[in-house]
Amino acid sequence: MFKKLKNMNARERMLIAAIFSGALLLAIFVLSFTISDGNLRANARIMDQGPSFSHPFGTDWLGRDMLARTMKGLRLSLMVGVVASIISVIISVILGVGSAVLGKTVDNVISWVTDLFIGMPHLIFMMLVCFMMGGGVKGIIVGVSLTHWSLLARVIRAEVLQLKNAEYMQISSSFGKSLWFIAWHHVIPYIMPQIIIRFLSVFPHAIVHEAAITFLGFGFSPQTPAIGVILSEAMAHISTGKWWLVFFPGFLLVLVAKSFDSISEQAHILLEPVSANE
Repeated sequence: MFKKLKNMNARERMLIAAIFSGALLLAIFVLSFTISDGNLRANARIMDQGPSFSHPFGTDWLGRDMLARTMKGLRLSLMVGVVASIISVIISVILGVGSAVLGKTVDNVISWVTDLFIGMPHLIFMMLVCFMMGGGVKGIIVGVSLTHWSLLARVIRAEVLQLKNAEYMQISSSFGKSLWFIAWHHVIPYIMPQIIIRFLSVFPHAIVHEAAITFLGFGFSPQTPAIGVILSEAMAHISTGKWWLVFFPGFLLVLVAKSFDSISEQAHILLEPVSANE
């Protein structure tokens, strides 16, 4: 089986990774919506139960079903990750293209800001943003978005600067085409592979960073069934042998992140074969 996977080309491996990730996401969303919210309520009769047929992920110290908490927490992480990744990509495209086409002064300012964000520790800046915005979904989305745009902006700037000297760009401009027409018909299709690759690579980072800052207490409130909250609360009980409180939420978070990271790697090979092999 492993030999067959090794002999597959990039398109086949990407297809398998996409099918696996899609099936995983579908299972998470289906379970998160079908499991009753009643399983999130405390139940003293089933406290601290290990994995069983009735509770596959066990229960916690308050008798809450860990399968329900994990699925709903992953759904929340995925929704935050998607929104934050989209915003991050939009910021990257606007600043990257603007830096390349709006003149030297604007280019210097945007390049300075880009370098500033690249050199800034992501986790510390996200915690600061979340603290300033009072935590919650909005704080996490803004924090993650503002820390994941800089690398793509720099790549887009370089791509657009190279594209500006292309002959068909000069011809389009000589025919009186507007900047919007040139951007929509020439620039965006040219940089679309980079946008797709970056979105897929930012997404796993976004959900892991969301869980990290929530774990540290700067994200969602303790009442929210988020993965970071679940892991943070479980740390006080893991020493008593309740391994399932950490294992299942942590394993599924890593599995989701790794599956999308795999798609990102295969997409990079497929869409940018030259740079991927450098």
